[in-house]
Amino acid sequence: MAAERKASITVVDENTVGVTSILSRRGEHAILQEGVSKDELTLGALGYKQEFKRYFTIWESFSVSFSVLGLLPSIASTIGYSLGYSGTGGAVWGWLVAALCIQSTAFTMAELCSSMPTAGGLYYASAVLAPEGWGPLASWFVGWSNFCGFVAGPCSVNYALASMLITCGMISNPDYVPETWHTYLVLLLLLIINGLITMQSTWFIGWVNKVGTLINLMVAFIFFIWFPAGSINHPKTNDRHTIWLEFQNGTEWPIGWATIMGFLTTIWTMSGYDAPFHLSEECSNANIASPRAIVMTAQFGLWLGWAVVLVIAATVVDIDDVVAGQYGQPFGSLCLQVLGKRAGLAMFSLNIIAQFFVGVGCTITATRVVFAYSRDGAIIGSRWWSQIHPKTRTPVYATWGVLTVSSLLGLLSFASPVAIGAVFSIGAIAQYTAFTTPVVLKLFNNDRFRPGPWHLGRFSKPLGIIAFGWWCLIVPALCFPAVKGKDLNALTMNWTCLIYGGVMFIAMSWYAISGRKWFKGPRVNVQYTHEGVEILDAPADGTEISTKEMEATELKG
Repeated sequence: MAAERKASITVVDENTVGVTSILSRRGEHAILQEGVSKDELTLGALGYKQEFKRYFTIWESFSVSFSVLGLLPSIASTIGYSLGYSGTGGAVWGWLVAALCIQSTAFTMAELCSSMPTAGGLYYASAVLAPEGWGPLASWFVGWSNFCGFVAGPCSVNYALASMLITCGMISNPDYVPETWHTYLVLLLLLIINGLITMQSTWFIGWVNKVGTLINLMVAFIFFIWFPAGSINHPKTNDRHTIWLEFQNGTEWPIGWATIMGFLTTIWTMSGYDAPFHLSEECSNANIASPRAIVMTAQFGLWLGWAVVLVIAATVVDIDDVVAGQYGQPFGSLCLQVLGKRAGLAMFSLNIIAQFFVGVGCTITATRVVFAYSRDGAIIGSRWWSQIHPKTRTPVYATWGVLTVSSLLGLLSFASPVAIGAVFSIGAIAQYTAFTTPVVLKLFNNDRFRPGPWHLGRFSKPLGIIAFGWWCLIVPALCFPAVKGKDLNALTMNWTCLIYGGVMFIAMSWYAISGRKWFKGPRVNVQYTHEGVEILDAPADGTEISTKEMEATELKG
């Protein structure tokens, strides 16, 4: 049994439930009403009450995360990096190597999710797994890094989409000369539409993302067939040597390092598989369904994404024209180069539709992250962002807070293309820093971890080591500029380290000056008891439970 029961009260034994809880670290136990569901019992054991409606199944969770991946539109948004930095050979092999390494991060994250299925996700895991006394600092660091990654997500995805829409206008009307403010206004419109969808009920959001997943899959398969078959070039596809072995260095660094820098395409695309973790409080059978959804997303991303890159490598003719063409949007130039104007514009338009659902998925996940951190008071304005709308049962204020920050990040487009391009790298570095930190903490503090029903067994430690090594490789790679020496200036500099580092410096300084005095990590919001003797938090409904009753309750563990 997970707990001993007295009257209508259930005192939870966290170890028997199969969770790694902040409560058990403190020698405390959650008190729940008798007869709660399995998911409510699991969440209660972690210290949180049920606030969302659990309308998601494994398929809805997978749909959101797969929508965030948005394979074809995400690769289309960043193909200029892998293709431009290292050519077709670098793009093909770079995707395979990077995506295989990313599987280690995804699998170890799924194991954490099974043990701690809460919207706080990685932030919560870091607080529990950190050494004694370091939990608040670890959760603060991971929370803010995750926050940086997610608020950059809606901006980067929708900025890419806005650029695609502007490119459509340029292709349709050759006399049209776009201005930066045109793109920014389109970005704002897209963010508003995302917000209107994301603020709706969990059921509606799940339905939208299932539609988005189907559309993304359909567009990908149309691309697989149409691009090679409909090519206007002769021959229609490149030879094997060009596809697999032609490395074209577009940087001033050695080709090996240029290929690693091009990993950004894979890393940015494969950064949405954590969505089921953050949606676990809205998913039924979360400690099994959510980790499975994470693994499914990572595996689909690996193989379908590689197929997309292979088709691009097989059909591209002029890489320089794709990367630095007149339209400023690599995939738009690629579609015209391979399919011609009319068919290319049609394929490009299908990609735009798929990209829209990527933005919706990113916004949904970002709002859940902001809600979870605000619930624990870790973000300025937490009182607002943590509110759940009584009708939709979704964090409406958090939705518009995320989109406001994204709109402000979009102002970087007025600085330079390199500055707004840093938003893509920021999302990648911030996310993988948050992904990897709790994995590393588990490696060095494994005695604190209690595996959930989905776990890796003896493969947990080796995969954790690979995930940490992968993070050590990509962080410096994503901060390198493409040029060096006299060619390096304010317009060609990679501003990722400054923007991400600056935000994290401010966040950590805030913790050092103020946060350490009041921030204690995840804030328990269920009634709980310490060693079965004293009630430390009053029941939500005001009911009093006597100390004698609790003394009579025998706790296991």
